[in-house]
Amino acid sequence: MTPSSWVLLASLVLGGSCSGVRPAASASSERNCSATPPILPPTAVNTSHRLWELRQAMAPFNISAYIIPGTDAHLSEYIAERDNRLAWISGFTGSAGTAVVTKTRAVLWTDSRYWVQAERQMDCNWELVRDSSISSITDWLISDVPDGKEIGFDPFLFSFDTFKSYDANLAPAKRVLKSLQQNLVDEVWTERPPVPKENIFKLPDNFIERTWQMKVEHIRQEIRNNAYKPTAVLLSALDETAWLFNLRGNDIPYNPFFYSYTLLTLDEIWLFVHMDRVPEELKAYLNVGCYLADCVQLLEYDTVRVRLGDYVVRSGVRVWIGTEYTTRALSELITPEEKVLTSAFSPVLITKAVKDATEQRILKDAHIRDAVAVMQLLAQLENTVPKGTENELSAANTVNGFRQAQKHSAGPSFETISASGPNAALAHYSPTNETYRNLTVGEMYLLDSGGQYLDGTTDITRTVHWGTPTELQKEAYTRVLMGCIEISRTIFPPRTRGVYMEMLGRRALWEVGLNYGHGTGHGVGNYFGVHEWPVGFQSNNIPFEQGMFTSIEPGYYKENEFGIRIEDVAVVVPAATKHTVGYLTFETVSLVPYDRKLIDISIMSPEQLNWLDAYYQKIRTIMGPELERQGLTDVHAWMMKNTEPLRTPTAGAPATLPSLGLTLVVLAQALLQHLC
Repeated sequence: MTPSSWVLLASLVLGGSCSGVRPAASASSERNCSATPPILPPTAVNTSHRLWELRQAMAPFNISAYIIPGTDAHLSEYIAERDNRLAWISGFTGSAGTAVVTKTRAVLWTDSRYWVQAERQMDCNWELVRDSSISSITDWLISDVPDGKEIGFDPFLFSFDTFKSYDANLAPAKRVLKSLQQNLVDEVWTERPPVPKENIFKLPDNFIERTWQMKVEHIRQEIRNNAYKPTAVLLSALDETAWLFNLRGNDIPYNPFFYSYTLLTLDEIWLFVHMDRVPEELKAYLNVGCYLADCVQLLEYDTVRVRLGDYVVRSGVRVWIGTEYTTRALSELITPEEKVLTSAFSPVLITKAVKDATEQRILKDAHIRDAVAVMQLLAQLENTVPKGTENELSAANTVNGFRQAQKHSAGPSFETISASGPNAALAHYSPTNETYRNLTVGEMYLLDSGGQYLDGTTDITRTVHWGTPTELQKEAYTRVLMGCIEISRTIFPPRTRGVYMEMLGRRALWEVGLNYGHGTGHGVGNYFGVHEWPVGFQSNNIPFEQGMFTSIEPGYYKENEFGIRIEDVAVVVPAATKHTVGYLTFETVSLVPYDRKLIDISIMSPEQLNWLDAYYQKIRTIMGPELERQGLTDVHAWMMKNTEPLRTPTAGAPATLPSLGLTLVVLAQALLQHLC
């Protein structure tokens, strides 16, 4: 699944109208605000009264504009309904976007994955800017807000780094950011959902290798070893606290998190939660009620600013924060400057990125059961689509149902992307009652889905065609597959950054002038977020180490016609090399075959075909017994048919450059860095 923040500046534009969508009778699927009267799709939300109320709330603060990011107080990608302020004020429900409301204008910024969606969901009160960069937002503010005027924002929705970026652009232009402790959207959102009431719970013991006490001691050792001598680490991202204490919750859709902060010192543990949601057995588990170094002090969630302020005034303290996930609301309390120590990511996020032996084993197990569910759907669709009885929604619901039947299932890990024909050209399309299309043998179908299990989180994408694909579809699919294989079979030295091998996923597409406009992979958790930072192939991701899990997901999207994405999850493992030990490679843990009908082996290299045949043999070896154990004989037959070895190319057939030579070119910079 392509993560919401991973939009590259590479080329592909996914805007424009989407043919084949099922709108309401005679209604347009996208708005046309220049028409008289304006044309609005049935999915557009009337925001006139909401904007009027917000502007009334802005007036007492004498601000000329108010910024509304699409995140929560923990800078999460997936957020609870009560925190979806951007959707409430604008109607736009995409996972990436920022709004600005002035006295006379309302503007939304989002990236190319969501341009069509925004045009379908917003009314004509709103302007759409097809960009998502902070520079674009601040340039607009400088042009629209008068010199010397103030721009309001909620400091809980700005990270340390985001605030610095905004301020660096606005301050020289004499536009002033004004921190407002109350969120103005909350002030006028009278029916805002309440905080969830479900209790926090602990993971089963058989899924845990490191106890929370072991993890606390490890992070304390990181504090002791830091040359800049911090005395505490502040944890703000929801997965940080959940990981540290082996706890989970149900506050965030698709993500087993709960509202929390942690301040961990060398002799104290402060856990900020809604205390009425901590049952007695959990208090005993956390050693609540004592004041030793391994006793957790429970504090009310809303007191975090006050208690952090109390800690910071102590003599000789220094708080370590990760700037990517610590909000301005908390970081501004840590003064003077010498009392704060910053790194991009906290030591918890860095430590959590490498899975221990138990986490690796159970995450692989989860992918085996998950592959059963995906194979069940694909085998079923092969029979039902020609009958005209399937659509995007029914397929999404079916695969979710198959997953729910598997052991340890805890629901989907994100909203299923079930997209046929032109809908698949929208990288993050999910079907609704207004937009779904029937599945047919004449169109490609893209399924990007995943599951949450008590032992792991999964994410897999397969693209299929039940009829006769065009030459372009077949070539594009094969080149996407080649990119996936080239990354998967790459051998690299330890601590190589993903950005140095990212182009391997694109090279086969680039050779013929094709590309994709999203990232190539992201970290995956153990019953955590499906997009787990800081692992992946972006420039700000940390270097790869043994035990890290990442998705590998190149794609290609032809506007208004079709979309292709292939996504596997892989773990970093030792590579067998001739001369030197310690090199690494990827082991694919997703276990669903690719669509043979779409593979053109004549343009693939022998190395790629060897990898593919070995992968298919692995699927047979692992999935065969599992499908038989579950009594799925029809699915087993489907799997065997779709994992037959592929023929090697005939002599003289064109083939891509073997991966070794390409890898040496791409990784040259990385190698030089590691040798320094």
